[in-house]
Amino acid sequence: MSRTVRVAAGVFAPGHLGELTRYVPFELVDAVLEETRTRERRLRDLPSRVGVYFLLGLGLFSGIGYLRVWAKLVAGLDDLDVPRPSEKALRDLRRRRGPAPMKALFDALARPIAGPRTPGVSYRGLRTVAIDGCNSLKVPETEANRTWLGLRRNPNGWAGYPTLRLVALVETGTRGLLAAAIGSSRSGELTRARSTTPGP
Repeated sequence: MSRTVRVAAGVFAPGHLGELTRYVPFELVDAVLEETRTRERRLRDLPSRVGVYFLLGLGLFSGIGYLRVWAKLVAGLDDLDVPRPSEKALRDLRRRRGPAPMKALFDALARPIAGPRTPGVSYRGLRTVAIDGCNSLKVPETEANRTWLGLRRNPNGWAGYPTLRLVALVETGTRGLLAAAIGSSRSGELTRARSTTPGP
């Protein structure tokens, strides 16, 4: 058995930052960067496409720092002259990308996973979904975040960090994400759920 694997050109070509490209092809990332006009204007050691995969890595390995996430992403590229960025360079890479390409990427990928005949995903011909929320996602205590999200009161006083409420619409049976909405944890789960609308 054999299969053909397309890879991106350049120093990150072999596997292009590992397994992530099996699930998020670099062609899709490039299209999202073009659509959101967030591709770099000049070629950098850390191009925009790499920034998207780095942000995905931050989400997968949220308990470790930037440099350790970077090390995981490039672990399979030891034989190449891969840039070894500083933590500041990685932070700047993250800030340069902003939220627009990640939102567009989510919108492109958030789709039903199961086929019409997959067991456990439909009832009387209708696809079943579930809504669930989480309100313990802490964000940095900045003036902008305090203004947008406020602070929560608990039995011991005010909470130390502003928190987000995340509400997701999920396909039952596969747990595939269909839509998500974030906002202040001061708003109720049902209020936030009304703004979760799946893509086409």
